[in-house]
Amino acid sequence: MGTTILSDPQKQFHAISLSGGKDSTAMLLLMIERGMPIDMVLSADTGMEFPEMYAHLAKLDDHLYRERGLHITTLRHPQGFEYLMFDEPKQKPQSLENRARLGIPPYGNGWPGIRVRWCTGQLKTHLISKEVNRLKGELGALHYVGIAADEAWRCKDEQYPLVDWGITEAQALQACYDRGFDFGGLYEIYHRASCWCCPFQRIDELRKLRKYHPELWARLMEMDNRARAQFGPGPLGQFKKSWSVERLEARFAKEDGQAA
Repeated sequence: MGTTILSDPQKQFHAISLSGGKDSTAMLLLMIERGMPIDMVLSADTGMEFPEMYAHLAKLDDHLYRERGLHITTLRHPQGFEYLMFDEPKQKPQSLENRARLGIPPYGNGWPGIRVRWCTGQLKTHLISKEVNRLKGELGALHYVGIAADEAWRCKDEQYPLVDWGITEAQALQACYDRGFDFGGLYEIYHRASCWCCPFQRIDELRKLRKYHPELWARLMEMDNRARAQFGPGPLGQFKKSWSVERLEARFAKEDGQAA
């Protein structure tokens, strides 16, 4: 009878978290290159990533399969971002009472805010944490996270190869470029390659979104108009403090006119 992971103390299970960004990509590429053990690569798909990011993840999946015979394990919320934003029923009596008092429908979370970042929680961290905890509990898994050496303060009780190797964010991005992974140029345009609809983006990033991804900008404006119609002018319907996407569109158009 073959030896199982559980019955063989010499066999450790190795699970990697992959966001698809430069740091986790560099970690995965270097772990493959350096012959480190990899048993599972976990990624959470929000459904709101840039098209270039989906292409990058597909390319990375091909590389992982060629090198290690593994595919990325992708986790997804059963309903997704727009369901959570507009349609998820609220359950807590206090929330229902507050909404009734404010004339806000008893469903939908609205735009994520600083106090309630439901998007990161429900679409990423909860999914990954649940699976990682299961792997730790059942297999005693080690969990590898792509945090660079210049953000070592973020480290907790996991495995951080980039920190161990002293690789900074800039070096991680270069490591990806050197191995033919250029993210479709995302990092040459944007500071971060996170969800295109994120309300926590800087104004300058949103200006670039309008310029380089006009189709996504149009979707963002539709979502924001729907949010304001559904939730009103309060925090749930407010994309950014003092700024709706419609107002940003007017501002950027005016700036373009002045620059012409």
